[in-house]
Amino acid sequence: MNPSFSELKKNLKKDFSRMKEIKIAILADSASQLFVQALKGHGYLVGIEFNILEAEYDQIFQEVANETSALYAFEPKFVLVFQSSRKLQEKFYKLSPAGKISFANEHSSFVQEITEKITRRLNCNIIYLNFNEINDSVFGNFANKSPFSFLCQLRKVNKMLMDLSQRHISLSICDVSALQNQFGREFMTSDRLYVNTDNVFSLDALPVIVSNITDIILAFTGTFKKCIILDLDNTIWGGIIGDDGMENIEIGNLGIGKAFSLFQKWIKQLKERGIILAVCSKNSTHIAKEPFEKHPDMELRLDDIAVFVANWENKVSNIHYIRSVLNISFDSMLFLDDNPAEREMVRTNIPGLMVPELPEDPAEFVSFLATFNLFETMSITEEDSKRTRLYQEEAGRSSLMHSMVDEVVFLQNLEMKAEVKLMNTYTLPRVAQLIQRSNQFNLRTVRYTEEELKETATNKNKLVLTVKLADKFGDYGLISVLILEIQNEGELFIDTWIMSCRVLKRDVEFLALNEMAALAIKHDCHTIIGEYLPTIKNELVKDHFRKLGFTFKDGYWYLHLKEYLPKKICISKL
Repeated sequence: MNPSFSELKKNLKKDFSRMKEIKIAILADSASQLFVQALKGHGYLVGIEFNILEAEYDQIFQEVANETSALYAFEPKFVLVFQSSRKLQEKFYKLSPAGKISFANEHSSFVQEITEKITRRLNCNIIYLNFNEINDSVFGNFANKSPFSFLCQLRKVNKMLMDLSQRHISLSICDVSALQNQFGREFMTSDRLYVNTDNVFSLDALPVIVSNITDIILAFTGTFKKCIILDLDNTIWGGIIGDDGMENIEIGNLGIGKAFSLFQKWIKQLKERGIILAVCSKNSTHIAKEPFEKHPDMELRLDDIAVFVANWENKVSNIHYIRSVLNISFDSMLFLDDNPAEREMVRTNIPGLMVPELPEDPAEFVSFLATFNLFETMSITEEDSKRTRLYQEEAGRSSLMHSMVDEVVFLQNLEMKAEVKLMNTYTLPRVAQLIQRSNQFNLRTVRYTEEELKETATNKNKLVLTVKLADKFGDYGLISVLILEIQNEGELFIDTWIMSCRVLKRDVEFLALNEMAALAIKHDCHTIIGEYLPTIKNELVKDHFRKLGFTFKDGYWYLHLKEYLPKKICISKL
């Protein structure tokens, strides 16, 4: 449940001093003071200090068009644009019949113009609030057919905003319209509050909206859920498989079984989008797997599950094992179990893992979980749909590794092959995604958007390298990115070094270092310079440069190439 507005307001008095700061500029055509208070208060709940510039009232275009405005001097990371349905309605009523027909097109052009002006001058992301519907009932149901009706034009505006966001990488939509559909108009708006204070949203709605906006911001900064760990009995089917037998579990289109089937369909859609699925069940393995293999009404199958753990060990230990195979943090994971005792045990022993209190009625599972908006994302790539297979292959590697004592022999047996290339238009989306999402193996945690990466690729003094890896179990895909800057006096600076944790201890870091050294020498550089900027999540690479032979001085790490010998690795290059 979201906190109340008054609770968020109380958070403003608390200590933000140790929290990460994110700059946000808010451009609004109506009163935004309460909105700002709610957003700052919600920031405290997620460990972020939102440093907010609140632009002058109803001066959106003026602020954007003026190159010397406070907006550009502030240099925000996010620009939040909020135009209200109320003000839109007032403008619509003043138009001639011809103006009413072209209203949606005109407004879409306005949003496109301010988007392009902002992104030309700022390296930022724009979050635009779409419009909650107002039905003035002037045309009744005929409003859906009449281009002269405000409701018809408002719906066109929302559709055009959606289309516009698909064309502009830096533009995201906060779906206020969907929130009103979920919570209702009476919850979202207050006529009295608007008339008296010019605040468009009710005090109850503000925590919901700022939570949604924060989800978008967190997705941009690489904080989101990547994995769902599923219990089986009475969670994805009704009944207990070990007692009732496969033929008697409740699933399909009859009775309560329909609720479990709908839940599985929702879970499967998340998997298709790139969310990792794992199973953690107290069961005998062959019994637990049987419905996945043989039951005709199962929506989920074994090839949908990245890691399948069914045994009689405690679930805390099994979840630790799942995390070790997936190599992601607990705060990226969600555990779903119908049993309150199991939930409490896991919640107590793994504090970072999210363990929601599922409703008693399985018919409410999907609607309940959907309210949390846990799976926000900024992009979808082809590799997202392959993620389950990649982790299944990783489980095979893990099994091989445990069967061998000698690490070198293990690496040799993987038969690894790598491809190192400059970034191109085909790899750009995956590079941007990896930069946005990587937190652990990320030396400086500098985030770049696709637009910024395009600009970087045109800079003759910068190189964006990508590394792809495959072995006998399968293709890892693009797993590492290096952004290198050729500086004066023969130095090569490592602006960004990111690597998927799935390939830790696979010699990829040594491969990357060899490539950097070769490039440095090719460009007449005698020294490679690295920097480690610590965050809460990247302690994994705290000693990375030291292990590679760099020496530390005045906040930077140096590797002099005069006596550098390429590292021996168990990877062949394609």
